[in-house]
Formats: sequence, C-alpha cells, structure tokens
Amino acid sequence: MDIHIVWAIIAAVLIIVGIALVAFALVRSKKANAQRDITPAMQESDSRSSDTYNDVDSTDSADDSRHADGDAASATSELDVPEDNASRMHRLRSRLSHSANPFGKALFSILTRDNLSESDWEEVEDTLLLADVGADTAMGMVDELRRDARVNGAQDAAQIQSLLRAQLLKAVNTDKDGHTFDRRLELEVTPDASDTHVIMMVGVNGSGKTTTTGKLSRLLLGEGSQQIVLGAADTFRAAAADQLQTWADRVGVPVVRSDKEGADPASVAFEAAQRAKEDNAQVLIVDTAGRLQNKTNLMDELGKIRRVVEKNLPVGEVLLVLDATTGQNGMAQAKVFAEAIGITGIVLTKLDGSAKGGIVIAVQRELGVPVKLVGLGEGPDDLARFDTEGFVDGILGE
Repeated sequence: MDIHIVWAIIAAVLIIVGIALVAFALVRSKKANAQRDITPAMQESDSRSSDTYNDVDSTDSADDSRHADGDAASATSELDVPEDNASRMHRLRSRLSHSANPFGKALFSILTRDNLSESDWEEVEDTLLLADVGADTAMGMVDELRRDARVNGAQDAAQIQSLLRAQLLKAVNTDKDGHTFDRRLELEVTPDASDTHVIMMVGVNGSGKTTTTGKLSRLLLGEGSQQIVLGAADTFRAAAADQLQTWADRVGVPVVRSDKEGADPASVAFEAAQRAKEDNAQVLIVDTAGRLQNKTNLMDELGKIRRVVEKNLPVGEVLLVLDATTGQNGMAQAKVFAEAIGITGIVLTKLDGSAKGGIVIAVQRELGVPVKLVGLGEGPDDLARFDTEGFVDGILGE
C-alpha cells in the first residue's frame, strides 16, 4: 500500500477521535452548569413545600372543631322559613277577589240599578242563597239592605257599595244573636309562656285536616312560637303519619307517632302530650282520625283522645277543619262534631277557587263559633288567619 494512503487514514482517524473528545467535553460542561442552576431552585421549592405543609397541619384541628358546627348550620339552612302573616293576608285578599264566586260583585251589580223593584230584591236574596249564606241570614241581610237604602237615600254606586260592605262586615263578624266573634286562638288569650297550649284538629277525611295540621305548625312558627310538637293520632288512615312527618321535617318540628298502622290513636295522643310536657313545648297540635266504621265510633274515639290528653295537659282549642267547597252539604258534618266534642273554632280549607264565600257566614251562625283560619290553596304557606275586612273586600273585588 502506498505510504501516503496509510498516513491519510491515520490522520482521518485522529481527527475523528479529536472531534469526539471535544464533543464529549462540551456535553459534560453543559450538564454541570444545568445542575448548578437547578439545585438552588429545588432547595427553595422544598422550603416552600415544608412551610405549606406546616400551615395546613396547623389548621387541621381548627377545621375539625368547626366541622360539627358546619353540619348543624347546614341542617338549619335546609329548613323552610315560614311566610309572615302580613304576606299571607295580602294573598288572601288577592285570591278572593279573583275567585270564581265573588258574590259581593253580583250583589253590587244588582244594587246599583235604578229604582230597585221587588224582583230586584228577590234577585239579591237568590244571590245570597246561591253563595251558601243560608236562608235566614239571606232574608235578614235583604231586610237590612232595604232599610238602609231607604233611610240613607242612597243614589250613587259608592254609597251602595259602602252600605253593602257594612252589611257584609256585620254578617261575617257577628253570630245570630249579634255578638261579635273573638277569632283569637286560645294560646293568644292565655299566652303564659310556661304553659303548653293544646290544639286538637278534628274533621272528616278529605277536608284537608292532616295538611292543615302541618300548615298550622308553619304558621305558628312564622308568628314566633318557638317549640311545637305534633301528635299523629290519625292512625286509621294509611300514610297519615308519614304525611304529617313530611310537613314537620320541613320546619324542624318533632312528631310523636306510631309506625304501626291502626294503632290506638288515644295512646299516640297520650304519648304526644307527655312529650310536649317533658319538653316544655309551647304548643302541641294533635291530628285525629276522620273516619271509623260509623259516626258513633268516631265521636267516641275523639272523646277518648281528649280525655287521655287532658291527663297531662288541658285541651284549650278544638278546631274543626271544613272543606269550604262542600257548602251547605258540609254543615251536617260540622254539626255532628260540634255536638259530640265541642269545637272552639273553624278552619275553612279550599276557600279560594270554586268555594262559595257565603259559607263563612252560614257555618259561623249555625255553630256559634268563629272561622279562625282559612286555607287559600295548595302551597305550604297557604293558611292564614281569617281577617274579616280582607275577606269582605276580597269578595267585593276591592
């Protein structure tokens, strides 16, 4: 081989080795520089991580101590807040004025006619009868209106409406003997904070009795009552206790109940009275059965419930729940309850919609006790104190 070729090969190998050594040295140098830059950053990061861990660790006990309070606050925040009474009454007036049977408007349209004839006054009486006012009351109101119209010489619509309003207020506010009704609940008449006030709810099935019991607890809570206990003594109707429990859970009210369908209602009522007394509750509301095999059995059972409750606490209020849409047909039922157990007030449910407003006048005069509460619809706060002026203005459409 030519010597020049050999030397050329050796020179090429040396050049390649040299380039490789230089490249290797450069790579090592770059790695060393990168390591020097990373180390301080890692040390700083480790320091921050340690500080963060210490901060979290130091707050763990505080978080744990707040956990129970947070659960309690969360549970409280989930409870319903009952509507106040002023808002309920505003809705009562609005719904009555838009109801299907505002008989006050019909009366007003008749009374504003020129030169009222005998047939016009008969139409006034018919309108009152159709509104379920009752025959005696209707005749009395017609006589009063005719007398007022003659004495006052009313000519314009405003005078007529004023006379009509005054007559309706008198009819709604007084019994058949002319005595003014006291619409207060017993707990307002004797508001001793140390006493537990017992309210018994009675009425036939279908009147809305259990629903009204739940709504009444909401109304009283909204008015400031602090401790309320419910007694689910309607043990003969399937799911009545569950229905009442649902209403109570929404506002945090305890329910005394039996899980056995058909259990002795008097026993449940007795236990409810004991619970209310032990808890020093402000109000006990007892829901009762509305249907047994016959009328005699039902009334005997209601009497028994009252007797066993009064072994612990006096019963100050017995409210009859009556479906306003039944009109005069519900009067017979109302009389039976009034005679058997003695009622102190009436709750008229379903007064809006198709209800005939005259039933308020008729049932009060027939039973001699006032309508104290009215149901306005299906909403949880659609139960309100009965307000005479709001009711009359509602049916007049004012």
